[in-house]
Amino acid sequence: MRAPVSDHFSDPVSGPVGGPGAAASPNLTSVIVCMGPGGVGKTTTAAALALRAARAGRRACVVTIDPARRLADALGVNGVGNEPHFVPAPAGAWPGELWAVMLDAQSTFDNLVGRYATAPAQAEAILANPVYRNISAALSGTQEYMAIEKLYELQESGAYDLIVVDTPPAQHALDFLEAPAHLARLLDNRVFRLLMTPTRAGLRALEIGAQLMLRTISKIAGGQVVADTVQFFTQFEGMEEGFRERAARAERLLRSELTSFALVCSPRRDSMEEALYLVSQLAASGVRPGTVVVNRCYPLYPALAPEAVTALAATPLAPLLANLEELRMVAATENDQLGRVVAALPDATLYRVAFLARDVYDLDGLAEVADHLAD
Repeated sequence: MRAPVSDHFSDPVSGPVGGPGAAASPNLTSVIVCMGPGGVGKTTTAAALALRAARAGRRACVVTIDPARRLADALGVNGVGNEPHFVPAPAGAWPGELWAVMLDAQSTFDNLVGRYATAPAQAEAILANPVYRNISAALSGTQEYMAIEKLYELQESGAYDLIVVDTPPAQHALDFLEAPAHLARLLDNRVFRLLMTPTRAGLRALEIGAQLMLRTISKIAGGQVVADTVQFFTQFEGMEEGFRERAARAERLLRSELTSFALVCSPRRDSMEEALYLVSQLAASGVRPGTVVVNRCYPLYPALAPEAVTALAATPLAPLLANLEELRMVAATENDQLGRVVAALPDATLYRVAFLARDVYDLDGLAEVADHLAD
């Protein structure tokens, strides 16, 4: 089932409505951000949307967070690094290009340090500093920000017509959206700036404050931790402006007309509740998903005519009638749940993806999901 689409709608997957596979501007890369609860097939949906774009003749790249191992094998990213991996089309199955990235937040952070270091020696010193290793691995929001950084890097390259991003589960979705602003606030934080002060001239009062704070930390954590911390902030000097500017550009991309959002969920009540809560949170941030994908739906079987029921009741098929009625009741309940998200997002395009005969662990299974997203 697909909701009506207005005449001016431009499909970010297959291009402008002027025709299937309509060429995108060579200077513009569309972005789809897939959001939703965990365990609803978000990663598979993101990959299927990218495959659908490749079928339409576009150059598509999917950025996955944590694909199932067999799907990662199918996409060729299992055990692969942080760079785009080309997924060859079997027997010319699609005219476009399909690329896949399995996000490695640590590698992305390391690359960012290399980009904004003033010299190779500065980058090497920071990467070797134990404080940096701890911050980059444990800082809240690091994975979300690095997913956006990778998105911005790919979009800036101009190598793709479409980039589809798989995000962490719903509870972290707002962290993903707000990650660039979080980084900017961290760089402007008084504590951060206080720690940077000893490396700069002037502002004697703040230097004294920083020294007092460092002495307190030294008593708690030990002198080596303090030495590593001071060294890290000394090494970081001069790079913060580059980080801040890039975060601002990434945030503008997320809020631009090039980026659309897809809500992925299942028709189960708990998933729908979480999805609706996410919709309300996104609305508060000024974001409204333009696409809703509901995975693992039971088919809407039509009711049998009364005379057919009577005729079958006296045959060996009678037990199947009860099964059919149960399935119809489940599908009707699911449809009621779907009505809630349709009411919350009346202008969104809605796709129902039925239960498949098997798990999605290869390109054939991914193609089945893509078929549901192309009706």
